[in-house]
Amino acid sequence: MQSPFKDLPREISILVAASFFVAVGFGIVLPAIPVFAQTFGVNNAAIGLVISMFAITRFASGLISGKLVDLFGERVVFSTGVFMVALFVLLAGLSTTYTQLLIFRAAGGLGSSMFSVAAGSVIMRAVDDEHRGRAQAVYNGAFLFGGISGPAIGGVLSLISLRAPFFAYSAMLLVSGVIAHFFLRGEKIGKRDKNSDESEHTTVREALAMKPYRTALILVFIGNWVIFGMRTSIMPIFVIETLKSTTAVVGYGFAISAVFQGALLMRGGRISDSKGRRYASILGSSILLVGLILLTVTVHPWMFLLSMAIMGVGGAYLSTTPASIVGDIIRGRGGQVIAVFQMAGDAGMIVGPLVLGALSDMYSFRTAFAVSTLVFAFGVFLTTTIPETRQNYISRKSEKPQIINLRPLD
Repeated sequence: MQSPFKDLPREISILVAASFFVAVGFGIVLPAIPVFAQTFGVNNAAIGLVISMFAITRFASGLISGKLVDLFGERVVFSTGVFMVALFVLLAGLSTTYTQLLIFRAAGGLGSSMFSVAAGSVIMRAVDDEHRGRAQAVYNGAFLFGGISGPAIGGVLSLISLRAPFFAYSAMLLVSGVIAHFFLRGEKIGKRDKNSDESEHTTVREALAMKPYRTALILVFIGNWVIFGMRTSIMPIFVIETLKSTTAVVGYGFAISAVFQGALLMRGGRISDSKGRRYASILGSSILLVGLILLTVTVHPWMFLLSMAIMGVGGAYLSTTPASIVGDIIRGRGGQVIAVFQMAGDAGMIVGPLVLGALSDMYSFRTAFAVSTLVFAFGVFLTTTIPETRQNYISRKSEKPQIINLRPLD
């Protein structure tokens, strides 16, 4: 069996190892956060604020993280960000009041933003366009499998103490930070040379003038709204209240989706590299749209499980392409360009649950699903308009590559 790291630079294997520990730890602590917050005697809105503040801080600090990557390099920013989250997670686990828990969770969002932007920069800059989709798939797979295994560990630790998952997550982050600090090195991993030509540095303004970049921002926003926002907000309640099923079925659905996505991630990355970003985007978004349509008309638990399987397949082909598009178009170090891309994804995770919750309260769960389906259908249309950005693929298709759409507009 071929190694998933074959032909990929050493930096990717180190990044994947470090990120896996982050993902496992995050999966460990995530189920414990609302239960731990509840012990301070607060209402559901306050509990939701603890969860949202982390994402809000990540979003708000994105450009700061991008600037830090440009100034100090990926290795320093990644390891520093992970160490920061480790410290604030530890302090959150030691909190004695709700206010302390809220402050420490919010502070951790800055560190999360730092290591996320740095990780994205490593993948986009250290890998050529022939392997970028596969590198993104390996990285996403590390987070996927880490996130699957984490909750099981966290559930056991929560039986010992509600603070134990926080301590375990902090320890996992320390391991990740040490790996990154000592081993994440390479010719392209370092601070920008002050004497370097600024024309080799992509600015946010230049990136926003490129249609593929703008489309990638919209796709990651819509994708996170649908794939993550829906799962963390109304979907479990829909299964229990409307389908009259159990939390076990919800868990089965999420597990089935993760298994299908994990099994096809590498294939999705290879198709993105071999047939182009546009092809992979159209394929993945179209399959995911079918799953959303089925979810909207679901009247039985087996239909819910089938829709989750279909969305897992679509997610495998779609999840790697927006980031790969960004990696294709940036020149030199573009920390802030990558940061804006990450912020678009964070915005989807923040806005999605709010909109879906409001729609389900005012109308119904199916209305919320239908609106999300329509929004995602717009994303599917956008994928058909993306100019191909993988340069080697363009070169094979034409003796004179037409890449004028990739240049900033005058």
